[in-house]
Amino acid sequence: MPASVEVAVKICGLTSAEAADAAARAGAAYGGLVFHPASPRNLALEQARTIASVMAGKLKRVALVADPHDAELAAIIAAASPDYLQLHGNETVARTGEIRARFKLPVIKALPVADSEDLKAAEAYAPVADLFLFDARPPKGAARAGGHGNAFDWTLLKGRAFAKPWFLAGGLDPDNVARAIALSGAALVDVSSGVETAPGVKSAERITQFIAATRQTVQA
Repeated sequence: MPASVEVAVKICGLTSAEAADAAARAGAAYGGLVFHPASPRNLALEQARTIASVMAGKLKRVALVADPHDAELAAIIAAASPDYLQLHGNETVARTGEIRARFKLPVIKALPVADSEDLKAAEAYAPVADLFLFDARPPKGAARAGGHGNAFDWTLLKGRAFAKPWFLAGGLDPDNVARAIALSGAALVDVSSGVETAPGVKSAERITQFIAATRQTVQA
């Protein structure tokens, strides 16, 4: 399947107003704000408030959390006014549904993938998630679930039908994203470390290159 001009891009782990502006100018559809102390992209609430204000009307704001308490979520929502909550931890189906119902926001549920068996989790989460994000399973003993720059076998997704739209994530960069789209059939892609010059430091040039690459036609 050739890459489509309609592939939507999420630039995750934005840590500055400049990076958010660069993502919007380059044509990203979503911007991710990380609230996870183990991540080099973790934001304090006031930082998030500033960046979120730049994103308003330009990018759909996604707050990434992992196994959050309700009080933590309430504070994040008050600061960042997210359009989506991305649950990137070990949230159960029940907890995911509870968060979605309580906070009245659409949920992106991240699901770690190493082999085809891992994709079966999507069926269980379909009633309580609005979108899925398929990310590479983190290395053993990792302190966080994402942002490691690892990829999984993109062909696992080829031709698969899921109940909800899904993002492809994990190990994507300007050099491989067109082929990843061709191999997986992804209509939504997510990148973080692949457009950085150092952990947490986004490059406007790499963001532009990444989004341009999603518009390329590559044969699988």
